[in-house]
Amino acid sequence: MDTECLQFCLTENERRQVQKDGYLVVPDALDRAMLDRLSAAVDCVNARERTASFGRDRLLSFANILPENGAFLELIDWPRVFPKVWGILGWNIYVYHTHLDVSPQLEKAPTNPVAWHQDSMRVNEEIEVHPRPRLSLKIGYYLTDVSGADWGNTLLLPGSHERDELDCPNDGVTNPAGAVPLRVPAGAALILDRRLWHSRSPNFGPHTRKVIWIGYAYRWLRPKDEMTVGDLSVGADAIRRQLLGHASSANSAYDPEVGDVPLRSWLQEHFPTDARGSPHHQNAQARPPLYGIRGKNTGRR
Repeated sequence: MDTECLQFCLTENERRQVQKDGYLVVPDALDRAMLDRLSAAVDCVNARERTASFGRDRLLSFANILPENGAFLELIDWPRVFPKVWGILGWNIYVYHTHLDVSPQLEKAPTNPVAWHQDSMRVNEEIEVHPRPRLSLKIGYYLTDVSGADWGNTLLLPGSHERDELDCPNDGVTNPAGAVPLRVPAGAALILDRRLWHSRSPNFGPHTRKVIWIGYAYRWLRPKDEMTVGDLSVGADAIRRQLLGHASSANSAYDPEVGDVPLRSWLQEHFPTDARGSPHHQNAQARPPLYGIRGKNTGRR
């Protein structure tokens, strides 16, 4: 991984904003050349999947995108954004979910609106703590301009990532007090805490809306889609293999060997502050070094 990416590490102001609001916008995350490559790749998937029976006006949300195009794969360690991911989650991470959204222009409200929600579904029903843990985050790369009103903007409720319930009808139409539409130009990225209450909105704008989502989680969290990425590890560097899910054993997600988390070794050399552990843990500096189970009871499970 190129050390030039270190100029894009999470700043303290950005960390405070994520902690306070539950999201962060990264302007100019994509350059023009990458925007064009990604847009063309999305168009190819959309042309194949948007059959006559699917419908011209429906939202296309297509998962497991990394095998589709090399441009998608490059996003998982994109230098302008990935340093902020490890700055929030730490180094024991991988890509557990990817999808792209294509929202055509509409003339009337959709018949299947999306209600306000937190990501991860059953996690929010079955974890009995308050507030619920972050566990994962997503990066939304906006390939088209959504700076206008009613242009298919992502709707966000700042600060709601620490609220387990939302006082809002589950009708896909009503918005809670304080909701804001994300209005950003093409090339911006959204870092979204999975707990933040959010929703889609109809695209009445001048063009089709295209967004790519890359989800990161701790290595012990199961993938959210098929993630058929095994072949993509061939020839990839060590950190990208980690992000694609490479592991020496099932237990290494909990008790990693050095080779399982090369991101940590890289950070130890180039950015020791973030190599100590997940930065949001108060005792990150005191966490023990890596250790492995060697066929005996170590007492660490």
